[in-house]
Amino acid sequence: MTTTVDMTFKDLNLPEPILQALEKVGYEKPSPIQAESIPLLLEGHDLLGQAQTGTGKTAAFALPMLANIDPEERKPQLLVLAPTRELAIQVAEAFQVYASFSQKIKVLPVYGGQSYDNQIRQLKRGVQVVVGTPGRIIDHIKRKTLDLSELKFLVLDEADEMLRMGFIDDVELILSHAPEERQTALFSATMPGPIKKITQRYLKDPKHVKIASKVSTASTIRQRYCQIAPHHKLEALTRIMEVEVFDGMIIFVRTKTATVELADKLSARGYDVEPLNGDIPQAARERTVEKLKQGKIDILVATDVVARGLDVERVSHVINYDIPYDSESYVHRIGRTGRAGRQGDAILFISHREKRLLFSIEKTTKQPIEAMPIPSISEINETRLSRFKQSVAEATQDDSIESLMPIVEMIKEENEASPEVLMAALLKIAQGDEPLILKESDRPDINSKPQRGSRERNSRDRDGRERKPRVPRGNRKPEEGMQRFRIEVGHVHGAKPGNIVGAIANEANINSKHIGAIEIYDNFSTVDLPEGMPKETRDTLQGTRVAGQRLNIREWSDTPPAKGRGDRGNRGDRAPRGNREDRPNRGDRENRKRKN
Repeated sequence: MTTTVDMTFKDLNLPEPILQALEKVGYEKPSPIQAESIPLLLEGHDLLGQAQTGTGKTAAFALPMLANIDPEERKPQLLVLAPTRELAIQVAEAFQVYASFSQKIKVLPVYGGQSYDNQIRQLKRGVQVVVGTPGRIIDHIKRKTLDLSELKFLVLDEADEMLRMGFIDDVELILSHAPEERQTALFSATMPGPIKKITQRYLKDPKHVKIASKVSTASTIRQRYCQIAPHHKLEALTRIMEVEVFDGMIIFVRTKTATVELADKLSARGYDVEPLNGDIPQAARERTVEKLKQGKIDILVATDVVARGLDVERVSHVINYDIPYDSESYVHRIGRTGRAGRQGDAILFISHREKRLLFSIEKTTKQPIEAMPIPSISEINETRLSRFKQSVAEATQDDSIESLMPIVEMIKEENEASPEVLMAALLKIAQGDEPLILKESDRPDINSKPQRGSRERNSRDRDGRERKPRVPRGNRKPEEGMQRFRIEVGHVHGAKPGNIVGAIANEANINSKHIGAIEIYDNFSTVDLPEGMPKETRDTLQGTRVAGQRLNIREWSDTPPAKGRGDRGNRGDRAPRGNREDRPNRGDRENRKRKN
């Protein structure tokens, strides 16, 4: 029997046209999840695939299902559900590559933030493969613009993430509209109870493929951390970027505002960098990613939600400028490098108060993260000098310098300068305003304490806010940087916190970690969102639907109705006390409190 190590795609009985398409993009050997899944799906089995992100899941289901697509039938035959628009785009792009053997097979990504009209036009023209987020797929089903009557294959990708974002009810609704006679594949890194129930209810005698992973993070990623005070992070970052040899880099921060601010500061220091956040239109975000791929820029400063699913081969470094609040986000972040066997570096910035988060990440990933000292001025000088000497050595081997020799001789004679003096003069001209060799006084002291009245205290407060005493939600004002809104969906509509979070995260492209407290009443709900939302985002949320209801979001100006036993106010807007299932549990409340 052929072992996985020796196996090629030719051994998996894939049709020749698909093999040719794979050959064009340089794919030779299947990953373990591909080697096990492709034969089972080709045989027509339902599949339950358990593997971490970055293991090649997309090809594992795309290749065998494309092999059985009828190019002449112009109705959707394959539907892939993904938790985020970024993942949906990535999966759709992969499908287009794999389907390049046929000009008749059309692939359409369907997600929030895109024009309905464009999506509807393409659906009317005819597509065989639809890749989309649950909310937008449901919208098209209700509009009768997406016909699933001819569906042969259905894939749930990153099902555990869909559960975390509150999409499971939406997923079940979509599954109920799909033909019973279909092939279904579900892929998930973990198998919590609700995911198991989905498999039992909607998959028929599925084959279980589990790719064991010793750790949650790739062994090809070197993981390090720097303990640095928040007010020195920028200086630490610039020192690291000077010393580290990197190709492409993604720097993760918690907020949209921070992406712009940090990108501006790095740009002022001479780096080719652009921000990537949810306020930037989708088309512009895609152009930015393409710039990184093509080497037109070297650095992205990004938030979690927009960078999820990004796979840019030249990303050699991931910098966690702001530490994520959970280990899962950390794994997803650093997974942007070290993919498919490539080497990568991940560097994490932490403050003294954030060490507990570091320990939590190490415990989850079962990998130690090694301490990394901040490069000193002498190390920076050594690096600069080494690179300069290398540049000079390479220039001496360039034949074109022969044409410059007469100029050098002329300058030498006119100034009666020795070769050493002449070289030093040219070096001074080359270095410009930035000296080649730094003095200690040229850069901030990274061991200095913050000035009185700086933002250090506030930063610490934010990082340690879980220690604040809890107060009744109805009497609590929104946290700093947040604004409370009213949305027209409540208990009577079947709304739950997860539904609201998922809809807002996907349709308005707001990271779920930026969505604050949620309080659900009978006929409406309140939700805390970041202050200063752009008009475009507000407009998007106006038409976003949860449980079939338009949100019709508007600013909240009063205190929500009390939920206490003695309340005799507007009973129509009160939350019923008896229905515990519909009330946010403690986990939901804590998750909603967090903002980044």
